[in-house]
Amino acid sequence: MKNSTLSAGKSVTETTRTLIIASLMAALTCVGTMIIKVPTPTNGYIHPGDGFVLLSGLLLGPIWGSLAAGIGSALSDLIGGYFIYVPATFIIKALTALVGCVVFVFMKKIISSRTNPAPVILSGIVGEAVMVIGYFLFEIFMLATVNGTSVNAGFVAATAGLIPNIIQGIFGVVIATVLYPLLTRISK
Repeated sequence: MKNSTLSAGKSVTETTRTLIIASLMAALTCVGTMIIKVPTPTNGYIHPGDGFVLLSGLLLGPIWGSLAAGIGSALSDLIGGYFIYVPATFIIKALTALVGCVVFVFMKKIISSRTNPAPVILSGIVGEAVMVIGYFLFEIFMLATVNGTSVNAGFVAATAGLIPNIIQGIFGVVIATVLYPLLTRISK
């Protein structure tokens, strides 16, 4: 079968491969978020799904990676019954993957070594900072609007989620740092 060329310069085969990998990363993100859950005092949970969120951005690039991370994470919230979080999770996790990808590309230009884990670690830290800040702001918004509290009270209450989200972010960076070299070797 002859490959047709699409307008963006990718062949149908390359686009199909990217779509399959993006679907796989969305599924891994969803399952990684749902399978292992460590409950937190804030009625949330810590999970390894953030490692797959970061890997989505690093392996697939800004557009496909963001979509895979956002869709996989939002599906996990939807299936898990966290309905009110679905839109916020989609946006926050997509931005986590996007920012992680952008920082990774920048760091790879500065640090050209293939074996140096610094670009993955630094991009993961910045990406996960987006996640922590995103959920913090969303919690303030939710508490102030849905629960009818003041913004100050929402701010104070939302701080309870900072430590669990930071811990989750650290696990995400560790998972991405360990799996990225393995997945890049497999994909070649």
